[in-house]
Amino acid sequence: MPIQVRPLSYGIGAEISGVDLGRPVDDATRAAIRQAWLDHLVIVFRGQDLPPPRQIAFGRMFGELDDHKSVPFYRHPEHPEIYLITNKKIGGKESQTKDTGRLWHSDHSFTTHPTMATMLYCLEIPPVGGTTMVCNMYRAYETLSPALRAVLDKLDAVHSLEHYSAHNPYFTSRDPEQIRKMNELSPPVAQPVVRVHPETGRKALYISEGQTQRFVGMSQAESAGLLQYLFEHSVKPEFTYRHAWKVNDMLMWDNRCTNHLAVPDYSHQTTRHMHRLTVLGTPSGRLLEPQER
Repeated sequence: MPIQVRPLSYGIGAEISGVDLGRPVDDATRAAIRQAWLDHLVIVFRGQDLPPPRQIAFGRMFGELDDHKSVPFYRHPEHPEIYLITNKKIGGKESQTKDTGRLWHSDHSFTTHPTMATMLYCLEIPPVGGTTMVCNMYRAYETLSPALRAVLDKLDAVHSLEHYSAHNPYFTSRDPEQIRKMNELSPPVAQPVVRVHPETGRKALYISEGQTQRFVGMSQAESAGLLQYLFEHSVKPEFTYRHAWKVNDMLMWDNRCTNHLAVPDYSHQTTRHMHRLTVLGTPSGRLLEPQER
């Protein structure tokens, strides 16, 4: 029986049913899932009872998984492909990822090998809140004026983990030494402001509030006005999907044409516990030249 695809909002988001990810998935079903993901940008599978090995098997349907060597302190102790996003204590210590993702971003855009896809699997969720938002960067680009699109098509922008950590108030809870090590491993890169999706051929804005610092060749002051306009434009309600979690949800989005946000709409007196997997993507961008820094 083929999978069923139910759109969840106009232009972004769909629920996939009719498949048990806890069992091997045949080639035809894999192809249908991938097409639904490309069409809807973010897909959710409800009620999937997936131990870590099955989560990893699902992720590998889409490509090679990141083993998170750059952030070993956030990895699952037995499965390095799984990154822990939790406000539970780990090894008796306060979690360093309890407030992660609180600014709009695309995973690893601050590297020259940004990720293709991100998957989040829900283990525990607060009784209220704990939602995740995803926005459609195809539509953000396509609804700009032709004149502005022509300007943006020619620009690169600086993406920086150091910028993200310095301007994200939720990073204040993290170990400064861990942040220093992460920044050393991820120097700033230049990414195209408009990225052509390698599978669909569509153009998408490739900037984010969290990780884009300025346009290459311009100062932060010169860049600020246009960047702020683009940040606000890209997260208009009609471009976004907000996911209300249930335990055993598997949510997956395309980092090449979306940004996402963990909404701080819950109390840390309750528990939010997720497993994250990221699929490696194709090279994009370049390291900055010394004169561009």
